[in-house]
Formats: sequence, C-alpha cells, structure tokens
Amino acid sequence: MTHQRFLSQPGTLQLTVPGGTVAYDLQGAGPLVLLVPGMGELRSSYRFLAPALVDAGYRVATVDLRGHGDSSASFGSYGDVETASDITMLLRELAVPAVVVGNSMAAGAAVIVAAEHPALVEGLVLIGPFVRDPSSVGALQRLLFRVMMARPWAASVWNAYLPKLHAGRKPMDFPEYRRAVVAALRRPGYAQAFSLTTRTDHVRAGESLAAVQAPTLVVMGDKDPDFPDPQAEATWIGDALGGSSVMIGDAGHYPQSQQPEQTSTAIVGFLRTLGRHA
Repeated sequence: MTHQRFLSQPGTLQLTVPGGTVAYDLQGAGPLVLLVPGMGELRSSYRFLAPALVDAGYRVATVDLRGHGDSSASFGSYGDVETASDITMLLRELAVPAVVVGNSMAAGAAVIVAAEHPALVEGLVLIGPFVRDPSSVGALQRLLFRVMMARPWAASVWNAYLPKLHAGRKPMDFPEYRRAVVAALRRPGYAQAFSLTTRTDHVRAGESLAAVQAPTLVVMGDKDPDFPDPQAEATWIGDALGGSSVMIGDAGHYPQSQQPEQTSTAIVGFLRTLGRHA
C-alpha cells in the first residue's frame, strides 16, 4: 500500500469551473450525499464514511477543493465563497439536490450554498464547522498563521500540525494518509494554492446562517483543538440553524476518519429523518 491510494483514485471525474477544474468521484445508488473536505485535506478524508453511506443506500459524491488533491491549482482565488461556487456548479452538473456534508472551512461554504440556493440542498451535515469568524482570534494571531502557512514552508508546517488536529484517536492509516497530504502539497503550485486558501474568512457564512432552512446536523469531535469549547460551539451552531448536534468522543477536527463508526451512525441516523432519504 502506498500513499498513491489517497490520490488520483479510480473513477476520478473533472468538472470545469471558471479558473480551473474540480475533481470528484461518484459511487453507489440512491439519494445524493455530497462530501466536501476542509482545507489542506484530500477527498479521501472521507475514505471511511463514503463506503458506509453507500452501504446504507446512498449515492455519494466526494470532491476535492480547488487547489487540492486532483483538482487544479490554477485558480486566482480560494476560500469559503469560491468553494460554495464550486459546490453549486457540481450540484447543478449532477442535476439533483443533495445533502451536503462539509468539514471545517467547507462547512461554511455549505451554509452559503444552502442559504443562496435552497433548492439544491436537502440537508446539511457540518463537521468541525467554521461558519463564523472566531472572536477569540485577533489580528496578530491571524497574521502569524498566515506567515506560518506561507508557500516556502506550508507543507512542513501542515505536516507538523496534522497530529494536533487529529487529537484523540488517530485513524488506523494516519501515517500513510499524512504522507499523502504532504506529498500533494509539495507538487508544483499546490502549496501556493493551500497558502491562499488559509487566508479565507467566514464572514459570508456567518451572514448566511439566518437564511438557511435546510435541516442541519452538527458533528463535533470532543477534542477538536480549533475551538476553545467544542461542545459550546456545536450547540451554538445547532441552535443558530434550528438543527441538532452530536459530540464524537475521543476525536479532534476529523471525526469522519478518527471515529468513523460513531460518525457514520450519527449521519445515517440524521439522513433517515429527511424525506426521500428515509
């Protein structure tokens, strides 16, 4: 087994969007669930969740962010709004509404799509979600983070940071997956794309919360290091969206790979409550 397993997966499709191409794959049959990873991640972040959803009777699309994985790194801009645009174009390409599952930054993008294109989104699952700018992060901290994630050393810094983000139980294949993520960042143009992605804000997502009507489930690892109080953030988001939240034990920012059984059980249970997904 090599870390090529996590890149250029069989059945990779390419969607042309303004500025480049976005890679995705499709598997299974049934109502559509779209899985969108966070920044710095590959779509194989959902390598355990996607098969569980297929086995539960769903058609699953998994997409790479622009400038990540098998997507191109030729875009002029990256972030929540741009990811929301790519999600919208992919759902229109697939010509069917979906439940959108977004991790981290992609959760904010999913909220934007649900608010601005409600006919495309049957439900939201927000994992370790950034849907508002954190009030605890000051301008100096944002500047330091931007410097840390600058192109010359972005891959090395992200490599060092990934274990912290995976606080709690690590995926069984974490060393291999980590090597694949770093190798992807070291390809020409991809570190720059990642660096630009880290500069996004979540203002548009926060402004969109009040307009979301889609049923929502918030999934949060109880050790997620990106939030001072993961439980409080999950509860706040669930309340803001009129949805529910579930805490995943012994997991950090990526419960879908750290605790796949707990996470898939929670998500499938949520999907069963949604109209034709039942």
